[in-house]
Amino acid sequence: MDAAAVLEGEPAVTPVILNDRAYTIRVRFPAQNRASLDRMSNTLLTSASGRTATLGSLSTVTRDPGQTEIRRENLQRLVEVTGRFEGVDLGTGMEYVKKTVADLHLPSSIRVEYGGLYAEQQKSFHDLLMVFLLAMVLLFVVLLFEFRTFAAPIAILVSALLSTFGGFLALLLTQTTFNVASFMGMILVIGIVAKNGILLLDADQRFRALGFTPEESLILAGRRRFRPIAMTALATIAGLFPLALAIGSGSQMLQPLAIAVIGGLLSSIVLSLILTPIIHYYLHRGSAATI
Repeated sequence: MDAAAVLEGEPAVTPVILNDRAYTIRVRFPAQNRASLDRMSNTLLTSASGRTATLGSLSTVTRDPGQTEIRRENLQRLVEVTGRFEGVDLGTGMEYVKKTVADLHLPSSIRVEYGGLYAEQQKSFHDLLMVFLLAMVLLFVVLLFEFRTFAAPIAILVSALLSTFGGFLALLLTQTTFNVASFMGMILVIGIVAKNGILLLDADQRFRALGFTPEESLILAGRRRFRPIAMTALATIAGLFPLALAIGSGSQMLQPLAIAVIGGLLSSIVLSLILTPIIHYYLHRGSAATI
């Protein structure tokens, strides 16, 4: 406080009253005490107990180079620290950055905000998550109007959601990062797998209308729809395979999307033909027993 009082002064404890108005004043040492570092060091200070000492005897005064530019945002001083990652993905690099910043033990008066590509990625993830949830809701509504029962939409959506684990597994095996492109691939997987479920359960309803039992109709529907479901999935995988290998210029940007879709489709072949009929059978039987 004494050093600050030498340079810029300190606010007085009580304001000055003039014409019934209070004025806050700042008290500081005379100009000769801050003319040079030597005079600042020789400034005589008096403590509350009455003891005296110079500023130089109580502290070490050093000269640091000043900032060539002072930037402010919303009247607050701003210092931008930029960097570029090499040989490491954005998520791993940001973990190192956050750990390093935490180890600095910055005072509470300093606020750290992360921007740049990291902030854009977080915003994109938030927007894609909203798109993902909205797609699930709209898909459920469409299936509900189509099948007019809760069993079929729930079975299709559960199978579609579980198929995304195949996409995560493919990303893990190929050591590909989960980014905006792979997130878009997961949304595509949901739509494709839902289409497979619609084909299967639509055939199931047709066989039930012909008088087959629920078990027989599901088995016949699986046999009838196995070929179109497998051919659709394999054709999509074949079309995305060159992109998954990053063949061609600029394909690295969409490589995670292709890998996520391929992994999700491979798992959906099994889930659409096995898990979807099982869930639908038990849900439909439970609802029928309740009625």
